[in-house]
Amino acid sequence: QVQLVESGGGLVQAGGSLRLSCAASGRTFGPYVMGWFRQAPGKEREFVAAFTSSGDGFYYANSVKGRFAISRDYAKNTVDLQMNSLKPEDTAVYYCTIRAGSNPSTRHKDYYYWGQGTQVTVSS
Repeated sequence: QVQLVESGGGLVQAGGSLRLSCAASGRTFGPYVMGWFRQAPGKEREFVAAFTSSGDGFYYANSVKGRFAISRDYAKNTVDLQMNSLKPEDTAVYYCTIRAGSNPSTRHKDYYYWGQGTQVTVSS
């Protein structure tokens, strides 16, 4: 069983920054992707960013490109999301997630393990 624990959410003014962290514990088998999704009230869960299992590639949603940066520490089995130039539309619950395989997917149904989520609120 894999467990994911997020931290680092909070309230920030527009233009500010936050850093989210996710720690994974438990055993995974084979290559796996770690990434982030978010879900705003009344909306579907949407892809934010993820790494390939080998770490040689990363993917971002168009809405966060140039503002967010994902990083992964393989030794510690953690994945972080640095969020800069935050906008009110970034307000959501952010989830850390894992899927088996080598390449990320933008579909939340392709991911199996999820953290409990951390709230990010950006005020205007």
